[in-house]
Amino acid sequence: MNNHAENFYRDLAQYVGGIRVTDGAGEQMEFFRGIEAVTGMIRSLGGDRKLMFIGNGGSAAISSHMAVDFWKNGGIRAVAFNDSSLLTCVGNDCGYENIFEKPIGMFADAGDILVAISCSGRSENVLLGVTAARAKGCKVVTLSGFDHGNPLSSMGDYNFYVPSHSYGPVEIIHHSICHCIFDTIMREKKG
Repeated sequence: MNNHAENFYRDLAQYVGGIRVTDGAGEQMEFFRGIEAVTGMIRSLGGDRKLMFIGNGGSAAISSHMAVDFWKNGGIRAVAFNDSSLLTCVGNDCGYENIFEKPIGMFADAGDILVAISCSGRSENVLLGVTAARAKGCKVVTLSGFDHGNPLSSMGDYNFYVPSHSYGPVEIIHHSICHCIFDTIMREKKG
C-alpha cells in the first residue's frame, strides 16, 4: 500500500513512453510527429467544418471537456455527441450500439474530423460511429488502449494506442494527448 502512488506514477511514465502511433496505412510514426500531424489536420479545418468527439463513460467526459475547450478557447467548431437526451432517445429507439452512428450520420459533413475515444478499442457504438464518419467523408483520429490489436487502433487517419489494461492510466493519457494537441494549436495561434 505504501508504494502504490510511487508505482502508479512509475507505471504511468512507462505507458507514456510506450504509446504507439500509426497512420491510416498502419505505418508506425514517432509520438510527437503524430501529435503534430493531428494538430495540423485540426488547424486546417475551415469554413463550416467541425471537430466531433465520441466516447463512453470516462471517455465521454474527456469528449465533453475537449469539445468545450476547442470551441470556447480555441474558436474551433466542436461538439461531443453525448447529451443524455440524445443517448437515451437513440439508445431506446435504435439500440445502444447506434448512439453515435445515428447523430454522426445526420450531422457530419465531408471534411469534418471525428475523435473516437475508447479504452478497450472494442466499443461497438464507437466503432459504428467511426464507420458512419468514414461514410460521410470525415477524417478520423482514434485513441485506444488495452489490447494492442483492438479494432479501433487501426481505423483512423491517426491512431494513438496506450499500452495499459487499466482504465485510469489509459484515460489519463488519452486526456493528456487531447490537451497536448489543443495546447499546441493555442500556442501556435498566439504566435
